[in-house]
Amino acid sequence: MKKMTCNQLGGACEKEFCAETFEEMAEMSKQHGMEMFKEQDEAHLNAMNKMQTLMKVPGKMEEWFELKRKEFEALPNG
Repeated sequence: MKKMTCNQLGGACEKEFCAETFEEMAEMSKQHGMEMFKEQDEAHLNAMNKMQTLMKVPGKMEEWFELKRKEFEALPNG
């Protein structure tokens, strides 16, 4: 089991997510983002805007995602 925070995953807070795989981690982060969007949390909305800007540049989102996957894989289990 590995831990990452919302902030480590491009978000805006220190909420921790624990998962066995990066795909599980990404899904938890996505769900949290949707909750924060519903609550119109300003800090998370700003983080989402940054991600949307990244998505407009061809290949940048994939590059970012791969960096996060490597960061996840480098974490110790525990």
